[in-house]
Amino acid sequence: MEKEKWNLELSEYIKSSEGNTVEKAKNWEIAIGLQDVDGLKPSKYLIETAKEHIEGNIDLKEAEKRINQYYKVLDNRTLEEASEEADKVSVRITELLSEKSFTFNPTELINIHKRLFSGIFKDAGKIRDYNFIKNEWVLNGDTVTYASFETIEAALKYDFDEEKEYSYKDKTLDETIKHLCKFTSNIWQIHPFCEGNTRTVAVFIIKYLKTFGFDINDDTFAKHSWYFRNSLVRANYKNYEKNIFEDISFLEKFFYNLLDYSNYDLKNSYLHIDYKYNKHSLEEQAIINIIKNNPSITQEEIARLINKSLRTVKTRMTKMQNKELITRKNSKKNGEWIIL
Repeated sequence: MEKEKWNLELSEYIKSSEGNTVEKAKNWEIAIGLQDVDGLKPSKYLIETAKEHIEGNIDLKEAEKRINQYYKVLDNRTLEEASEEADKVSVRITELLSEKSFTFNPTELINIHKRLFSGIFKDAGKIRDYNFIKNEWVLNGDTVTYASFETIEAALKYDFDEEKEYSYKDKTLDETIKHLCKFTSNIWQIHPFCEGNTRTVAVFIIKYLKTFGFDINDDTFAKHSWYFRNSLVRANYKNYEKNIFEDISFLEKFFYNLLDYSNYDLKNSYLHIDYKYNKHSLEEQAIINIIKNNPSITQEEIARLINKSLRTVKTRMTKMQNKELITRKNSKKNGEWIIL
């Protein structure tokens, strides 16, 4: 089943329902969308089962039972036809996201991996005991340097201890997102598990974000989970000879869409190391997004939308024109902004 089709079906519950029904639909959207991290697609049977749960006809235990039974009787199948891993892990992610319990420590991360992949990966819930590389499309086949397996437990303890010591009190949203991105990037790069690492980290981070009271934009993971993984790759890759260095800005854009319902254009092509573009700041990107939605908008209105002074916006937009990011067409009164 195409991702766009299942996403459309489940999104209808979010648009037309309220309360617990919406929450269940959002959890399913995130859970199924995350399978795209590893190129996995859900079966039509999973979507129908998800709809039964969202509508309140069955609980999650029954949903999991149905999926398990489905694959017991479906003997003559291929991976493409069955999507067994995608279906089973989607149910388990939905169950984890529906639970309110959460403990911020490495044991919780390991337990999430165990719950997601028991019976699927033989090393579910176990720290990897060997080193490896992964050839990445966005890096032209090169790999991120992951933590040595001997250092995994110590590295996790260090990053979790650092995060526990950090105070989010009185921090702006910008500061909060930057710090959360750095923490997420760090534990992903440690790569405690050889398989299922990104999905495990994603579920852990979502549950962690919910402890802050964030309203998670489910559409971000539902539609852009592969971008999420690729942004983590770029946040942890450097190649001095090619003048390429760690770039966490891609991950920050993802988090802004996830937590602030921003509208950054999350295209995987932008993440490729050979992609050529004019680099610009998050503030400049915010202005570009606003102009994209309303080319005739005034600078006064832009200032209100991004919570900056008019003087700051005028200065920034002048620089953006000098950098040939935007230009002005026609008069000040009746003209409009053009994105270059």
